[in-house]
Amino acid sequence: MHDPEASDDDHLMRAYAAGDASAFEQLYQRHQGPLYRFVRRVLGSTCSAQADEVFQDTWARVIQHRDTWLPQGAAFRTWLFTLAHHRAIDCLRKSGRELSLDMTDDSEPWQPDHKPWAQWPDAGVQPADQAFWRAAGQRLLDCLDALPAAQRAVFLLHHEDGLSLDELSSALELGFETAKSRLRYAMGKLRQCMGAYLPAGQETP
Repeated sequence: MHDPEASDDDHLMRAYAAGDASAFEQLYQRHQGPLYRFVRRVLGSTCSAQADEVFQDTWARVIQHRDTWLPQGAAFRTWLFTLAHHRAIDCLRKSGRELSLDMTDDSEPWQPDHKPWAQWPDAGVQPADQAFWRAAGQRLLDCLDALPAAQRAVFLLHHEDGLSLDELSSALELGFETAKSRLRYAMGKLRQCMGAYLPAGQETP
């Protein structure tokens, strides 16, 4: 499906390469929020202090490669997140963080016995409901932080930033099936960590 925003991004990048500094400002304003959020969450709590450095270095690389950039079948956004992912993984490696993909088990990712969150409260205005979802939101962040970096990146790109499996496999330079497998394992671990089997009203630890 044609994506007008992606085409506009490519047009802006070409304009910037031709010397239009305002085009870069538009790209930066459009993507700074999602990119920074992605960088912070891929780095996790261990390397959170390096988020600003990785974020700025990603944009520095955009500037550095402006004269040689070509879409080559990938949208600007995909290319941008590729740069950020590589830089974040480099940062994790230098920190000594374990980057095991944790995918040696051939078993199916864990699934809850019941429909996930079927009995959990609506996101209503009742104080008890609001407290429940605040706790659930914090738990999700903690669960994301516990994922291997490779699975965390796939999950964030797909579910938070809206990249298709084709796009994220390109962004992370993975085969389609590998990207799909990582996403399945990430989802299985998040479901287990979030306690999707818990009935409404039961406190999350």
